[in-house]
Amino acid sequence: MRIRTEYDVAKARRGAPTRPKQPQRQPQIPHREPAGGVDGGTAGVRGEGNPIRRLLSILGPGFITGAADDDPSGIGTYATAGASLGYGMLWTTLATFPLMAAIQLVCAKVGMVTGKGLAGVLRQHYPRSLLYGAVVALFVANTINVGADLGAIAAAINLLVPAVPMTPLVIPVALAILALQIWGSYRLIARIFKWLTLALLAYIASALLARPDWGAVVRSTFIPELSFDKAFLSTLVAILGTTIAPYLFFWQATQEVEEEVSMGRVQLWRRRGATDKELEYAALDVNAGMFFSCLVMYFIVLASAATLHAAGKTDIQSATDAAEALRPFAGDLSAALLAVGLIGSGVLAVPILSASAAYAMSEAFGWRYGLDTNPARARQFYAVIATATIIGVAINYLGINPIDALFFTAVVNGFVAPPLLVLIMLVGNNRSIMGERTNSRLTNVLGWTATAAMFVAAALLVGTSI
Repeated sequence: MRIRTEYDVAKARRGAPTRPKQPQRQPQIPHREPAGGVDGGTAGVRGEGNPIRRLLSILGPGFITGAADDDPSGIGTYATAGASLGYGMLWTTLATFPLMAAIQLVCAKVGMVTGKGLAGVLRQHYPRSLLYGAVVALFVANTINVGADLGAIAAAINLLVPAVPMTPLVIPVALAILALQIWGSYRLIARIFKWLTLALLAYIASALLARPDWGAVVRSTFIPELSFDKAFLSTLVAILGTTIAPYLFFWQATQEVEEEVSMGRVQLWRRRGATDKELEYAALDVNAGMFFSCLVMYFIVLASAATLHAAGKTDIQSATDAAEALRPFAGDLSAALLAVGLIGSGVLAVPILSASAAYAMSEAFGWRYGLDTNPARARQFYAVIATATIIGVAINYLGINPIDALFFTAVVNGFVAPPLLVLIMLVGNNRSIMGERTNSRLTNVLGWTATAAMFVAAALLVGTSI
């Protein structure tokens, strides 16, 4: 399956770009239209009569990013929310969707318009000291998440095949993922990631098998249930920290760059600029990815609320706990579906976590990077990926409590995300960087709302921790 073929068509039909002129006072990002006019890159779209196949051909980095947001640690957060608070947290999926979509769209546009990843843009235009601190914190948080997710994959395999011991599985799983990143091309990796997103559909099926109270589900979805006790606030902060996570910002922008590099646009000046149709496809891609992410989140909360919370089992601490605990209440099939979804989401998330840290650090420190780059020419990039993976494996053998480690990750992300969001919104509105492709009014409203929400979440995190 090709990845975002219509997106490729739009890029390919822009015609051979010419090197942009350098303005004297107010540098503008060149706006290059496809050969044949503004609609030159949409012939493939108009020619495809099946709307589903038309949508699937556009989906790419944005859809993969949305699916990666539902990693095992995030799934554990959603399962805990449903088990402890029941249907009362379903409304958060509607609230977080537009905020997530706005932020990820800004990140996608930054990559498409500038031809650089987010860290590269911040390095050029904003204080490097803040960027260096952010990418180091990102590496620490992502590495802990890698360890937790590797353990979750092994535990889920053990749930499906009890005869296979859990702990020894961590090493071969990690080695297989690392080998794919080092020796696989970007296009191969992107194809695999796209197929892995299908595993998340298991959570939707699992929720439907749980036979929820649909009247209560509808009420809780559209009528927010608010509280100011510690359990509610802690859960709300965890959901915000999971859905609007720093590693997604860097991954989204860099994958837009990788898409263009994989088409042969190796030079920076060939990647700069984006047509209206390209941005339209990117918006559709990002919105579909964030919608899918929230949809999976919704059904995980629903399944946990309908079974575990209803049965009074509220002490769930991880996704594997949820899959195991679900068995007596929803049956073996539902538990197996959760385990399958957990394996797929983990195999998708682990390489994205390690690679997003490597992309961010490489751009911040000026190293060569890219999944299509020969490892001998991008040693630091692949060294970061390997280090994150090795430390992640070690976490599973050092007796470190994964729940405590993930809480520490949440704290780190909670303090890194707000200032990063401020910088992202500033970049999105900076004409010297984005030219005529600055944020729309709606994007600004949603983006700054997300930024304010993350500042409030960080304050609540401190308050609930104290």
